[in-house]
Amino acid sequence: MGSEVTFNRIAMLRAERGITRRQLADALGVHYQTVGYLERGEFSPSLHLALRISEHFGVPIEVVFSLHPFPRLGAESGENSRSA
Repeated sequence: MGSEVTFNRIAMLRAERGITRRQLADALGVHYQTVGYLERGEFSPSLHLALRISEHFGVPIEVVFSLHPFPRLGAESGENSRSA
């Protein structure tokens, strides 16, 4: 079958916390380009690196990584607007 793709929210989590790719890379002990490759889905992390990333952001690993695309932010807001 085709190549395996791992989806992630690294860029979103970085933006929320106001840190650069280089700052995240330094904290993880990887090259800053590795963070870019991860964010673009061009590279899937090892389990060890994935766990370190989720630990760095203080969230469960499934908040950062998924085998399926994450829903777009606000995609579920239609339910809330009906009850208002």
